[in-house]
Amino acid sequence: MNAEILKANELKKVAPVFGQLSFDNHEQVVFCNDKDTGLKAIIGIHNTNLGPALGGTRMWNYASEYDALNDVLRLSRGMSFKSAITGLNLGGGKAVIIGDAKTQKSPELMRRFGEFVHSLSGKYITAEDVGMETEDMDTVREVTPYVAGISEEKGGSGNPSPITAYGVFMGMKAAAKYKFGNDNLVGKKVLVQGIGHVGETLVKYITEEGGQVLISDINQERLAEVSAKYGAEIFEGDNLYGVEVDIYAPCALGATLNNQTIQQLKAKVIAGAANNQLEDELIHGELLQKKGIVYAPDFLINAGGIINVYAELVKYDKSEIMRKTENIYNTTLEILAKAELDNMTTHQAALQIAKNRILAAKK
Repeated sequence: MNAEILKANELKKVAPVFGQLSFDNHEQVVFCNDKDTGLKAIIGIHNTNLGPALGGTRMWNYASEYDALNDVLRLSRGMSFKSAITGLNLGGGKAVIIGDAKTQKSPELMRRFGEFVHSLSGKYITAEDVGMETEDMDTVREVTPYVAGISEEKGGSGNPSPITAYGVFMGMKAAAKYKFGNDNLVGKKVLVQGIGHVGETLVKYITEEGGQVLISDINQERLAEVSAKYGAEIFEGDNLYGVEVDIYAPCALGATLNNQTIQQLKAKVIAGAANNQLEDELIHGELLQKKGIVYAPDFLINAGGIINVYAELVKYDKSEIMRKTENIYNTTLEILAKAELDNMTTHQAALQIAKNRILAAKK
């Protein structure tokens, strides 16, 4: 074991929160525990310069508490930049619940989590994420008003996944135009990794435009279902990242773009819904740039969901939601052009714009 790894492990022991690599001057980190319901959750509030921290709750069976903390810090930080670059008056926050959503989630657990959210008095507003459904947010709404993404029957905007997928589709088309000179996806081969709510809807959009879709997921039943529904090809090889495609769309968990996978990538464009796709923002953004791969920054193109739930707070209608989400196309083109002009990675270009807006709000 080399000196750097030893040092990192020691840091985890003596500074498990502030020593985290993903800790980026977070304003607040809240640990929530309830013996009766089995709730173990962490709420990360990264920044509230622009407004209350809004971000979904993810329920995942993490390998360790360290992994859960790392995830919530990375995700909440990303939400700050997502809201900032999209022009929303929101800060960045996120929550994770440690556990198996299929077997350990209960109405009692969700209500207890909602009580912890309520104790923050609106500084953090929750919504749905991986492992959560609209009905879970309805349950949280029973104990706190600080929740978005509730069902339309309850006065909310419903499941934000279709809008998220539409934003990713717009970002994908913009990246394709930048790389290929045309945003038409007819005949383009697209690998969609992860076919949950967002991934499936993205498959639908690409297929309807005439693109060829290759799908991958750990859930074999979902693969068969989506393949039959849209005529998508199921990936069955050994090397997912080395497959010959025009566009790679990561729509599962983050960090799929790393030292190993980038070396194998044949795709010319990366545009997907997953958060924190770059394992290391600086190193892997530069690796993609050197390979000539156009990367559409994740926190920009997957912002449709937060645009959708933000509508519940400011009361704008569906047409305005779609207009704002469609504008992701224009913003993506602007950022890709800025990155080339300023000789920086596309992630750095997007991050610079987001950070400048947050800083201006603070001043």
